[in-house]
Order: sequence, then C-alpha cells, then structure tokens
Amino acid sequence: MKLRLKQKHLTLRGALGAVALAVLLLMIVRVAGTPAPSLDFATSAVVVDRDDRLLRAFTVADGRWRLPVEIAEVDPLLIEMLLAFEDQRFFTHAGVDPLALGRALGQALVHGRIVSGGSTLTMQVVRLLGSDSTRTLTGKWRQMAGALTLERIADKESILRAYLNLAPYGGNLEGARAASLAWLGKEPGRLTPAEAALLVALPQSPRARRPDLHPDAARRGRDRVLGRAAARAVIDAETLAAALREPLPGRRRAFPMLAPHAARRAVMARPELPLHRLTIAADLQARLQALAAEHAALLPGGTSVALLVAEHRGGEIRAAVGSADLLDRERRGFVDMTRALRSPGSTLKPLIYGLAFEQGLAHPESLIDDRPSGFGAYAPTNFDRDFQGTVTLRKALQLSLNVPAVTLLDAVGPARLLARLRRAGAEPRLPDQAPAGLAIGLGGVGLTLRDLVSVYAAIARGGRPVALRESRDQPTATLARQLLLDERACWYLASILSGADSGMRGGGVFAVKTGTSFGYRDAWALGYDGRHVVGVWAGRPDGAPVPGLTGATSAVPLLRDAFARIGVSAPLPSAPRGVLIASTADLPPNLRRVGRGAGKTPDGAVEIAFPPDGARVDLGLSGALASQQQAVERGAELALQVRNGRPPFVWLVNGRPVAREPYARAARWRPDGPGFAEIAVVDAAGSASRVTVFIE
Repeated sequence: MKLRLKQKHLTLRGALGAVALAVLLLMIVRVAGTPAPSLDFATSAVVVDRDDRLLRAFTVADGRWRLPVEIAEVDPLLIEMLLAFEDQRFFTHAGVDPLALGRALGQALVHGRIVSGGSTLTMQVVRLLGSDSTRTLTGKWRQMAGALTLERIADKESILRAYLNLAPYGGNLEGARAASLAWLGKEPGRLTPAEAALLVALPQSPRARRPDLHPDAARRGRDRVLGRAAARAVIDAETLAAALREPLPGRRRAFPMLAPHAARRAVMARPELPLHRLTIAADLQARLQALAAEHAALLPGGTSVALLVAEHRGGEIRAAVGSADLLDRERRGFVDMTRALRSPGSTLKPLIYGLAFEQGLAHPESLIDDRPSGFGAYAPTNFDRDFQGTVTLRKALQLSLNVPAVTLLDAVGPARLLARLRRAGAEPRLPDQAPAGLAIGLGGVGLTLRDLVSVYAAIARGGRPVALRESRDQPTATLARQLLLDERACWYLASILSGADSGMRGGGVFAVKTGTSFGYRDAWALGYDGRHVVGVWAGRPDGAPVPGLTGATSAVPLLRDAFARIGVSAPLPSAPRGVLIASTADLPPNLRRVGRGAGKTPDGAVEIAFPPDGARVDLGLSGALASQQQAVERGAELALQVRNGRPPFVWLVNGRPVAREPYARAARWRPDGPGFAEIAVVDAAGSASRVTVFIE
C-alpha cells in the first residue's frame, strides 16, 4: 500500500513538473517582448570615517533605510543559508525554477492552499523592483516573465546584490546591511549562525516576524531556517544546537549618528555621491560627543558646547562636535557651532604677542606696563578691572591682560593682525565692514571655531599654515606659502602657554589659551601639543549672555578631558636655532622694556635697532689673555636687532655674511676677539643700514 502511494506521489510530481516545464516553455516563447526591469535603485547616502566605518546614513526619498551593501561585505554564511532556504538552484536556473514551481503546485493541490510560492530570488527581485502582487496569477505571471528577461541582461551576482539591498526587514528597513545594523547592532560582515538565519527569515514575513513586536514568530522563522541549513549540511548538528539557544534581539537599534553636522554638510555639498568619506575617526568622535554632552549638562539651560580636533601636521580633522546634542531643541543642537561666527574674546592675543616677537619689538621676558591707558577714544580694561603694574610679557599673556595686548597691537598694527589671520586660512569678519581698529585684539571681530583652530594649528607647526580638511573626497585647499609667524616666535608662544597652569595639562604638556567674549556670551579654550590642536567653545547659540560663563571655568575642563580622551600626548617641539633664552636683565637694552609706540615698524628704510652706532659692547673679550680665551670658548654672542625694512635680512660683519634670517628681525653673532666691527644689514628691497661698534 505504501509503495503504491509513493509511486502515485512520484507520478504526480513528475506530472506537475512536466506542467511547470510546459508553462516555462510557453513563457520563454512569449517573454521576448517583455521589458527588462532595471537594477538601478536608490540607496541611502552613507558617510564613513577615515577607516571606512559608518558615521551616519540618510534615508532614501521615501523615508526608507536602504544602506548599500556588496556581496563581499556580507558574511558568506548568510549567503549559503539564503540559497539553501530560498533558492538552492539559483546559479543554474534561468530565472524560473520548474522543479520549485512543480513542488509549489503539488503542495497547493494536496493541502488546498499555497504552502510555498516557488519563487526564485530573481522573481523576488522583480517583485521588489515593481509593484505587482504575488497573490494573483497575473502578478505571478509577470514576475516569472520579468525574471526570465532579467536573467538575459544581468548576471547572477548583480541579481543577488539587488536582493541583498532590497529585501524588506520590517518597518522602513530594507537590505541586509540596514537590517543587521538595526536588529543586531553591527555590520553584516561577521554573523553568528543564529544571526544569519534571522536575516534570512525576516524578509519572508517582515511585519509578522519583527523581533521587537513578535518575538515568538521571529524565533520560529529563524529556527526553520536553521533546520533547513542543518538538513542541507550548511551547518552541523552542534552548531544547530548552539544557534537554537541563542537569544533574539529584543529591540531595534538606532543607526550611528556620529559627526552629524559634518556628515550632512558633506552630503549637501555632493548630493550625487552615494558614499562620502571623511577624515574623522569614529571611535574618537563617539568619545568626544559623549564628553560634550556630559559637560553641557553641567551648564545652564540653553547652553551648548562645540569641539574640534585636528592633526596639525596634515590638517585632517579627527573629531567635529557641532553641538552637545543634535536633537536638543533647547540648546539648538541643529546649529553647527564649529562654523558659527562669534567673538573670539582673548584668543587672538597669542598672535599679537607672536607678531611683536617676530618683529623684534619684544621678548617673553621684556617688561610692559599694565596700567590704565587710553588709545585715542579706546580705553581697555582688564577682565577683573584690576591692573598688575609692570610685568613681563610672559606673565601678561599668561594672565591674559588686556592693556599689554592692546599696547603690542598698537605697535604691530591691526591691519597686520588681520592679514596674518587670513594667511592662516581664517576669514575674519568686521562689524559693518568697519576698518580694523585696536578692539579686534580683544574680540571685536567675527571668527569661527574652525578659524581659530586653523590659527593655532599654524602656531603649533612653527608658523607654517595648514589647510584643515574633513573630507577625503575633496581636494586639499592650498594656502599661501608665507609663514603665519616665524618659528622662534611660535616657540616663545608655546613656552608661555604651556606653562600657564600645570593643572591644565591633562597628563601631558600642551599649550593652552582661553578667551571670554564681552557680556559672557562665548567661552573659548584653544590648546595644542606636538600632534593635535583642540578647540572648544561654550555658550548659547542664540548669542544670549550666560552669567559666569568664562573660558577658564566652562571651556578649559572640556579641553582638558578631550586631550585625555585623545590619549598619549606628543611633546611640543624643542627650541629652534636662534632662540634667545635670557632673563630681563640679560636682554639687549632695546628689548628690556616695551612701551607705548616702542619699536613700531612702519614701512621705510631698514635700520639697525641694536647695537647702536658707536656703542662699546662688553662681552668679556678685553681682559687678560686667559679670560679672553674663556669668553671665546663659552661662545660670547652679540644680539643683533633690526627695525623697518622687509625680510629676508642678511647680516654682515666687516663685509662678511654672518647670518641670513628669512623672517626674524633678530640674529646672533659670535665675535672671535675684541676690537672694532662694522655691522651691516640688507633687506629684501636692497635697503641697508650700518653701524660701527667696539667689542670688548
């Protein structure tokens, strides 16, 4: 009896297979005029980091997450399970599988309902690309016709890739990559057998098997796939048993939202690109976004923070935090405060001091007065409205005193300060296009956090500007080859700013400068070590005052913690050639004190500022023979200073060149004995100045 039933079943299968084959042959005859479906479909714009890790993705036009994925980016186990469960003859059929169709017809006749559809992956791709229902004979016919046509114009890999990108996974999720990130929290490149089976099962019934809404149905579907995989030797019995015990994901995860402002800016700049590659480091970005949110929570309501980290050697931005929280409406998190125009407060003071050092007007140990002073109608006061009297420039910059900064700016000129800002790649904005005045030194100019990071990056690089970049797809901008400052001036600044407060070093020495704009609207902290430059801003995006908001209290703690999150610090550069390390008393007379108008360098003929003509300079060379020899051996040097003129400067002693300074207005000469010396300097325009001195 059983044998007769089996023979009858085989006869029925054969007959159904023959019917399916006949249907297939009829379709092949009639399919010639059927237009082929296009495999061109929209995918989500994707933004990745320096190592191609996902930073942020965007939905396609209809609001679906369809992240692009290639076959090579999917775990091979997922492909094996998919083919074993859905279409085991995928690589041999021509789009329609007659054996599968015969099986589906037989099951429908035996059970009185559709048990399996007999659809191939190619037919499913046709359905996903179109809108025909699979529940009608007409729709099924069109699917089969479309599948046969598609197989004539596309290879199997392209069809499989289309399925992996278009398969539905519940809600607005489409494609294996979007599903893997949303349900499993990881890319689909490495999956467990249970995870791979779940991703095979979900497209069969994406709504009814959502793990977060219908976990029992999801488990049954997953376990069916696992059972089929074991039956077809895709996995062994031990792997099956372990996979069946693995828990299902209980929730849908959010997609990564790292560097959201920078990511959107990249997509808006090049909307035609499917992939946008940034220089940002995803792990560092994640740490600093969390850190920014923590610090913002400690500030008054409506106050936000922004943070920018760049490697100043090449200008690549490694982290860009535009706000404390993109979705925080109270803090206006949608505003990218790394690009917002704000008052820089005192953050430009190092550049002012650097210009004075470069021009030969001052030295870190030069004395300057911090007293009530007027500069025409402009009378600056210090932040605490107190004055320190006579201080060194080192202390004046560390205390961020206002009167000394304005005194130096009056000497070097506001126009020169603006020109140097532009040389670093910054774009300063003056209110109502007003001419540059002394107030710009204390924040009376508009700059962005990115502008300030560009300036400090150049200082960290010994004065060499570098173009900041956050996109790997756009060509690197080129800046003028002129220096922001000479190398010695930059080293002086680093020596001053790195000694400002040992408590701000974050486990490694770095230079730091704070700033607070008028009315407590902006708090700043800029810092750098031998590799990174970090900029921090805190304040309200709407520009409202925040009482008590200062750079030292609101921005420096975030800067310090940011350096700690970056990791091991790189040392600041060592002193370059020609640096003058001396106390105030040991400085040349013209450098011992900086006063109002002292050392101004208007355009004009070059002039030797020191030594003066006819001077007798005691270097210890005119004593007894033994003491002369000792003075020569210890390298007694004469400081040379020039004012006016245009660099480079060539120094000559008794007609012989002794130094060439590309930018600096100071040089050193080591005489080999006492006597008269004729010292001359020639600038780039050929202007010359000479003095005669007696060395003793």
